[in-house]
Amino acid sequence: MAIPRIAASTYLNSFPLCYSFLYGAQRDRCEFVGDISPARCAELLKSGAVDAALIPSIEYQRIPDLELVPGIAVASRDDVRSVVLLSHHPLAEARLVALDPKSRTSVVLTRILFHRFLQQDVEFRDALPDLEQTLEEADAVLLIGDPALRKAAHPGRLRVYDLARLWKNHTGFPFAFAFWAKRRSALERLNAIDFRSARAEGLAALDRILPERARELELDVDYLRAYLTDGITYDLTPEHLRSLDLFYSLARELGLIEHIVPANDLEQVTR
Repeated sequence: MAIPRIAASTYLNSFPLCYSFLYGAQRDRCEFVGDISPARCAELLKSGAVDAALIPSIEYQRIPDLELVPGIAVASRDDVRSVVLLSHHPLAEARLVALDPKSRTSVVLTRILFHRFLQQDVEFRDALPDLEQTLEEADAVLLIGDPALRKAAHPGRLRVYDLARLWKNHTGFPFAFAFWAKRRSALERLNAIDFRSARAEGLAALDRILPERARELELDVDYLRAYLTDGITYDLTPEHLRSLDLFYSLARELGLIEHIVPANDLEQVTR
């Protein structure tokens, strides 16, 4: 039997979940596809090009015949720091919002924020590759991943709005941005993969991971450690599941997904 193919973005926020497949105990158990966007991960899983992927949480409602890996996510407690809206002005003044095309969940979350929470009639478009040009043309810009983390750390005169914080302010819930999902047709091939052990190995390797990533991102090691341990949690908790239930419901009301996997089904899958 061929070894499974697994895809994940290797942004810093997801890197502890990927470390074992790249450098650790499970590197020979799969073919790992990394250095791609979260949106591309979803595309590869949907097409069958990979057997499992770390997908944006909204994509669980759009890709059929998936099974969640229990209890693991890239999720927030309060502020997440790497999913942000940047603006020169208060969000209440925004009329044109540029969206990061590398994201899927954050795009839906932004639409919910403006249409349901702020009740603003805004125009959305894809962000340009050049952030500064986008900031000149749009009132607010959605940015995710390592570029967002760098900008949030050194915003200059920009206003930085953390989407996880905004969601929690309006709902009371933390937010789950991504989780592992497996194609049901590939479950037997994935039996040798232990996602929980991979998470544990990655979190135990932070002292090896962070110095190099700090140099790449030009950020302080202690800042990045706090980001991964205080801002982010890698547990998919019952509270996160209730949050996702609300998120999916609001996305359906706005016509951004066609159907909803019931929350109790999600809970059963993650037990």
